Amino acid sequence: MNISELIAQLYTQAPGFTRRMQSAGLSPSELRTAEDLERLPVMRKDDLAALQASDQPFGGFLACPPGKLKRIFQSPGPIYEPEAQRADYWRWAPALRAAGFAPGDLVFNAFGYHLTPAGAMFEEGLWAVGCTVIPGGVGNQEQQVQALAALGVNGFVGLPSYLKALLDRAEEMGLPLSLRKAFVTAEPLPPSLRAYLNQRGVTVRQGYGTAECGNLGYECEMQDGWHLPDDALVQVCDLSSGKALPPGQPGEIVATLFHREYALVRFGTGDLSSLNTQVCACGRETPRLMGWQGRVGDAVKVRGMFLHPRQLSAFMSRFTEVVRWQALVTRREHKDYLALRVVVAPGAAGDLSERLAQEARQALKFQLTIEIVPEEALPSGSPAIRDERTWE
Repeated sequence: MNISELIAQLYTQAPGFTRRMQSAGLSPSELRTAEDLERLPVMRKDDLAALQASDQPFGGFLACPPGKLKRIFQSPGPIYEPEAQRADYWRWAPALRAAGFAPGDLVFNAFGYHLTPAGAMFEEGLWAVGCTVIPGGVGNQEQQVQALAALGVNGFVGLPSYLKALLDRAEEMGLPLSLRKAFVTAEPLPPSLRAYLNQRGVTVRQGYGTAECGNLGYECEMQDGWHLPDDALVQVCDLSSGKALPPGQPGEIVATLFHREYALVRFGTGDLSSLNTQVCACGRETPRLMGWQGRVGDAVKVRGMFLHPRQLSAFMSRFTEVVRWQALVTRREHKDYLALRVVVAPGAAGDLSERLAQEARQALKFQLTIEIVPEEALPSGSPAIRDERTWE
């Protein structure tokens, strides 16, 4: 499907996309090429969440009946993501093949299967390659290590920090593992962590994508940037104008998916990168994103999921005894830690820390520690999220 056909169909089938086009003063006949698309303002994650909230559940961007879908997911925001009745809808199979996955591999999938799409999207990609999937998710590491050892699992997909945790736990338990290949995403892969995993006998490749878009880039054996998929339009755009930038200039990653069922057009991921259009030494001619170069706005990614000040504000409004608060993100030994620092009013209930931690797991989907601090430790005007992580 070309851009002209995509826009024409979505305009007639997805009322939310129709409204978006009309608010930009555009008709379908005006958007025929990638250059034409630059006339449509970028829609970011916050915009999508607001549109879905005002027109539940999909903001009018679904172009088919919900009952025709295979799955519906909910990511933090909340944002609802549809999956159509199509094999490898999220298009990860090419990335997994480039990482060395092949028919007959036994692969442990350490992405979550509860509401969020990562577990299912990688399962679909692995099936398309011909792999057998062990649906692990996260948690119960001792049981997971036992399964890895007993089954002779040779592949892994998930967070690189979780792969390290499993390897360390296996060593503690004295169980040898057969893991030899891994595809990781959803958090940075610092050179020191890649080297550590390689030393443990695991060849690691990383990819880039989002819960809304699926695959937007992946490494080859040269490990020199992320090859763009050939089944989506991925651009690096100027933050102000939204226009595509020339190679080498940093900007926001903006994706358009060629999906008939869902109008995800000119979606700004909020991640920054730059493009390299030179032919890779591996022989692939596709342009490459040159790694993760920061974020747009205030949201941060912790343990592979986004945390936004808006989410925190809505959650903290439940606790009137909290005078001031701040989320603190740190990283030790390649693992993220999240703490909630709070200043409480005099005479606040003694079980506040327990209630905050318990309700945060339900409302925010994050496990965190609570630190009650004096007022002078958290001055007025402190940022809602303080990220002290380094990626070395």
